[in-house]
Amino acid sequence: MSETTSPTLGRREQNKAERRAAIVQLAMRSFIQELLAAVIDGAAAAFQSFMATVLDTKQDIRLVLTQFCETFIERISRPEAIALQRLVVGQVDRFPEIGRVFFEHAPAINHATLTAYFGRQIAAGVIRAGDPAEAARMLLDLCTGGYHDQVLYGIETQNRAIERREAARVVEQFLRCYAPLRQT
Repeated sequence: MSETTSPTLGRREQNKAERRAAIVQLAMRSFIQELLAAVIDGAAAAFQSFMATVLDTKQDIRLVLTQFCETFIERISRPEAIALQRLVVGQVDRFPEIGRVFFEHAPAINHATLTAYFGRQIAAGVIRAGDPAEAARMLLDLCTGGYHDQVLYGIETQNRAIERREAARVVEQFLRCYAPLRQT
């Protein structure tokens, strides 16, 4: 009789273990989502407050963009920011919601804020007419390429002088694309 009940007990234990693993997996996903959102919100809140004050349409756009890019590049290149980016990229295959949470709490907000700023600048004729969301994406992409990629991949370490030069390069390239056409 023990031979006939043994597979049943084994199957019950296996089902119990599978349910437990599924519960642990769900709990871990929820924990990671909440923890990651809290970490990102804390880090992003100060930068988003900075964006709200620096993206002033009454100020010279070159000065505003330079200040924005210097601060943005410096913040995303900090060791703790690099560690967070590596964590997200390293875990997104196992926990796809990590990528979504990170994106919604940082890059998407930065993009939306810049889009609104560029929309106002386009309406005022300060920069060439076009899609403000595309302009925001271009500026952010320029900031996250080059030097930042080298820091992310461990080729460079954070360096304020390089960040300032990189910000100046980014602003120059951006304004070549979006500066208003000269009137003659």
